[in-house]
Amino acid sequence: MRHLPVGKLRAEVLKAFFEKYAPRDERVLIGPRIGEDAAVIEMGDRYLLATTDPITFATDEIGWYALQVNANDLAVRGARPRWFLATLLLPEGATTDASVEHVFSQVGRACEELEVSLVGGHTEVTHGLGRPIVVGTMLGEVAKDRLVTSGGARPGDMVLLTKGIPLEGAAIIAREKEKDLAARGVPSALVERAKDFLHRPGISVVPEAMLASELGAVHAMHDPTEGGLATALWELAEASGVGLRIERERIPILPEGERLCREFGLDPLGTIASGSLLLTLAAAAAALVLHACAREGIDCAFIGQVVPRDAGLTLVEGGRPLPLPTFPQDEITKLFGVA
Repeated sequence: MRHLPVGKLRAEVLKAFFEKYAPRDERVLIGPRIGEDAAVIEMGDRYLLATTDPITFATDEIGWYALQVNANDLAVRGARPRWFLATLLLPEGATTDASVEHVFSQVGRACEELEVSLVGGHTEVTHGLGRPIVVGTMLGEVAKDRLVTSGGARPGDMVLLTKGIPLEGAAIIAREKEKDLAARGVPSALVERAKDFLHRPGISVVPEAMLASELGAVHAMHDPTEGGLATALWELAEASGVGLRIERERIPILPEGERLCREFGLDPLGTIASGSLLLTLAAAAAALVLHACAREGIDCAFIGQVVPRDAGLTLVEGGRPLPLPTFPQDEITKLFGVA
């Protein structure tokens, strides 16, 4: 029997499962689908949204981190995150009351920052774990006329990307491999900047997602996470039934992220990229969002265009159209020696 590799299950496998076990409740407008970030449930005059995401890579801010990435999944729906549940699985022989309180304090701080309420969850010390794992669930709500999905991209849309990549990946490398980077001669100032990426420019996409939603006319939004920007582009195209033509030179790759990825042989396009936001809009609306982001000090770049599905997914590099790369595993897994 073939064992599955670390990382997201292959899209075609998941798609078969989703079709086999589709929700039967007619109030579920959007259930599990490739590329969609949160479920959408009919609740009278508005929609209830629900998402869940784990934090499985090591991090020293795991509680804060879990809330941010789950909030992002609702923000890209145009929704305001409201209620959070957290399951904490903690390693046997390495957990103390103080270490648990440390995680809870991080969750509390993040809830305060985003005006979210912690409403439940589960906490236990679990046999066989080498590090803590936090699985978060976020609930929120949105007015029916403000809902955005990953599946709304239209041919002719402009594709925008905020901040740069791989924001989260650079922070993980800097935080988990600091001594190794020093031994390789990477400047400490560069490492410190990358470590702080979680806060500046920040892993949350809530501000720019809310800004774009308020301006209206957003056709699709998606949150690049595991598998990086390339995987997020594939997911958005799958959800929308479109093709994409992306300009490699227009993709904002953070200099610190590029250097840290290069040190470990990682491709920035396939490295975990929370903190960036993908949007597709008509040209006029895209111009409005670009200007609004600039006004708020949020970097935002035009990186390509939505094309008909039969045109495929293309990465134009040096004027040459190439197939958009795929990454069966997130590149960050190489950092931890995961095969």
